[in-house]
Order: sequence, then C-alpha cells, then structure tokens
Amino acid sequence: MAPTADTSEKRGGAGTVVEQARTHDTIAALKEKEEGIFHVGGTDSSISSQQEHQQQLAVDGSVLVPQPSTSPDDPLNWSWWKKHRVFLALLPGSLLSDWVLSWGTAVFEAQAPDWGMSVVDAAQSVSPGIFMQGPGGLVAVPLCQRYGRLPVLFWSQLLALAATIGAMLAPTYGSFTTFRTLQGFFGAPPQVIGMSIIHDMFFFHERARKINIWAATFLIGPYLGPQISSLLLLKLGWRPNFGVLAGFYAWSLCMVIFLGDETLFERQGLERREVNTPVQGSRKPFSPSHHIALLTGIEGFRNRHGRPGIWTVFRHLFSLLARPYLCLLCVCFALPILMWTIGMVSTVSQFVLPPAEAGGYGFTYVALAMLYFAPMIGTVLAEGWGHWFNDFLARRYMGRYSLECRLTAVYPSVLIGIIGLVLYGQTLEHHLSWAGLAVGWAMLTFCTLANMTAISAYALDCFPHHAALASAWLNFWRVMGGFSTLYFQLQWVQLDGPGVAFGCQAAVIAGSAFAVLATQVWGRRWRATFPAPAAEN
Repeated sequence: MAPTADTSEKRGGAGTVVEQARTHDTIAALKEKEEGIFHVGGTDSSISSQQEHQQQLAVDGSVLVPQPSTSPDDPLNWSWWKKHRVFLALLPGSLLSDWVLSWGTAVFEAQAPDWGMSVVDAAQSVSPGIFMQGPGGLVAVPLCQRYGRLPVLFWSQLLALAATIGAMLAPTYGSFTTFRTLQGFFGAPPQVIGMSIIHDMFFFHERARKINIWAATFLIGPYLGPQISSLLLLKLGWRPNFGVLAGFYAWSLCMVIFLGDETLFERQGLERREVNTPVQGSRKPFSPSHHIALLTGIEGFRNRHGRPGIWTVFRHLFSLLARPYLCLLCVCFALPILMWTIGMVSTVSQFVLPPAEAGGYGFTYVALAMLYFAPMIGTVLAEGWGHWFNDFLARRYMGRYSLECRLTAVYPSVLIGIIGLVLYGQTLEHHLSWAGLAVGWAMLTFCTLANMTAISAYALDCFPHHAALASAWLNFWRVMGGFSTLYFQLQWVQLDGPGVAFGCQAAVIAGSAFAVLATQVWGRRWRATFPAPAAEN
C-alpha cells in the first residue's frame, strides 16, 4: 500500500480516512487483533513515535490496519482492480448458496403429480438441504484454513453444479431429495469463507462496506431465486427449470476459474513496508498450470506447512463458540432474526396463492414473482444504509467506545423489523391489501441485512485471524433457525392466527436486542477475559 494519495489510489488500499485509528489506544487494540503483538487489555500497547512514522499511512496520515508487507504477493498490495476482481468471483457463489434451495419452493405443485404425492409432502424435499448448509459451512472452515480459500470455492461450485444436474435428472423423489441435500451441503462454503477473503485483501476501514455487499448477495438470493423460477414455470416444466439453475452454477464456476485467485497469505516473518518503501520484486507471470494447481488445491497441499492443522482448526472452531461475545450474538440474536426471515420466504406462497374465498389473495405465479421484488427492495435499501452508517459509527465512536460501537447499528434496524412483522401479521389477519404484505416483508429484510452486516463486521474485528470460523457459526445458527421454522410456522399461524403469530415473532426480535445490549456493556471485558484462540500450527 503506497503512502501517498496518488499511489494509494493506484494500489487500491487507502482511499478513505481511517479515523477509528486516530487515537493511540485504538491503534494498539487494532494492531493487537491483526498482528498479535500487543497484550490483551493494552498493557504493552505503547508504540514509539518513530515506529508510528515508519508505518504505512492512508492519505490523511492515519495508520493503516493491518500493515502490508513488502511482498508483491501480499493481497494487501494488490491493485484496486485485482482485489475487486477476486471479490467479484466470490459473489455469484454467495448469491446461489440460498438461491439454489429457494429456487425449488416454486415447483412443488408441478412436482407433486410426478412423485404421486401431495404438495405438502413434496415440499419436504427442501428441508434436508437447508439443514445441511450448517454442517457444510463448518466443514469448509478447516479446509480453507489449511489448503486455501480458492480451492474450497472452486470445488464448492463444481460439486454444487453436479448436484443440481443430478436433481434435474433424478427419477424418484428419494434421489431428488438426496441431490437437494447435497446442493445445500456443497453450496454453503461461499457464505462462510467470504469474510476470510475480505479480511485477506482489504484494510480495516474498507471491510464493513465489503461485508455489506457480500452479505447482500446471500440474503437477496432466497428472493431472486424463486422469482425467476416462478416466471420460468410459465413456459418450462420443472426439470428444464432446474436446468436453468444448473446454468447459473456453471456461470459461477466460470467466474471462479477466470477471475479468482488465492488470498491466503502468511505475513509473519516478512519485512513490513515503511513509508516511501516500494514493493520489493514483482509477481510471477500468469501460468495456467500454476492457476490450475491453485484451483484444485494442489498448491495449497504443497504449501500447507506452517498453517494450522485440520484438528487445530476444529478445536479453535468450537473454542470460538464458547466466547460469550460471539455465542450471545449468534444464538440469541442472529438465530431468531434469520428464523423469521427464512420462515417468511418459505411460506409466503401458501398465503397468497390460494383464492380469496379460501383466505388467500388469489395470486398467479406472475403476481407471486412480482411480490418477491418487495424483499429485494428492502435488501437493496439496507445495502445503501449500511454502506455509510457502519463507517460513520466506526469513524465517530471507535476510538471512544472500542469495537462494540459497531453494534449500535442494530437498534434502528431492529425497530424497523418489529414494525414490519406486525404489519405483515395484521395485514393477513384482517385480509387487508397485499401492499401491507409487501411493505412488511421489505422492512423485515431491511432489518436482516442491516443486522447481519453489523454483527459480521464486529465478529471480524474481534477475530481477524479466525474470520472463517466466526462466519461459520453465524451461518450455522442462521441455518438452524431457518430449518426449524419450516416445521412450525404454518401450524402456528393456523392455530393462533397470523396477527398473534407474527406479533409474537416481533416480540422475540425485540427481546433479542438485549443480547446486543449486553455485548455492548460487557463485550470489552469479555474480550479481555476470553481472547481469541492464539494462532498455532
């Protein structure tokens, strides 16, 4: 990363001000997290003025976190184009991770005659795939830490493509459900390794925006998938419909092959770049054989020495969940919010497709497809909101309130989600205009993305060297919530009515905000008492 305004823009690292690193204590805390050279609590966090002047700076003179090395292979030294090209390769897989399962929610009525089953029974084929997203993410973590991010992303997309083709050609309901389960397992890794890729390439002040974009892709996928699938059903049977889905996975695989690169890089033992010090040497020219070795994991296997072992990563993975500042946010906050979001997208068709005399809205498949614009609009608005609000909090309050200031972004979005759920439930209860469903749904998805960005950015700040591990737990509990709600959402609405059911869900979201409040009050103390697992080989 170059230290001047002109060169920093060319090299893609320091185009904005890092105001959160202005104070001495904040610089020490961030460098403690990124480089492990400061003791927890800041007791040995002094930095001499001479050392500070030698560090790489942003255009305003603020210290960059982390400090790049002198190696041209360091992803922090990559150009703006190279970083965003690799980031772009990640996004289709993240988009398809939930898209692939929600795609099938529109074809149950078309499948039921083929399987000789009722629509309700045919709908159960999606449940195992949703469940297996959790284990799929956990299994991906040690592999990406040991062998690299790129091979995990490559094999994930290749195997998910194979499973999609298998589902398209499946002759029986049992074999179809098996392939759908594999789709969930193999499609999950992009939701987990995305935070690691962001951490590898971008500086501290750039990460919240990148997390916001990455999270938006896998949160908009559950709505975009069934929308496209519903429109295709007007002209295609369900098997050609899945053929189109296979085409999307082929597109994602090509993006990984042609745009992807390995971001896992060990900076320990390398010389740190000082001010006005250029990158030493140049990157090796592109080699097809080397790129294939990176994609398949052969290169990662050759260079695995010095990286943590598989069992070490698994030990760290389960150790991480014992940290209250992660566990509380995952189990008591992320799970209930994502539970209602996934539950809504899985059941909305059963509220609006039945005719008005049966209590529904008599929507056609086209009308249902258009309704999916509502959650997508909510997600896009949350992307715009999070793009600047998270940076505002970090610049304004990070030095005073430490990392926990990130979580302040949760409160306005929780309020919006509560209002959205109440509006959705009351609209169904009194059979009001479908516009109430659209606005309530959009408000809930706004709440979902805004909250996921805030807690993901906080988790990355707390566990920069264990980004994939923290992301795996966020994904795991998100999936567990979505999986469980499929078994009681409709029954609850039928038993107590939508007004009570969705009102109670709003109350659960309100109560979950206390987990965030507790983390803000005691989080700094918890981080000192229960620090992240030390890096070991």
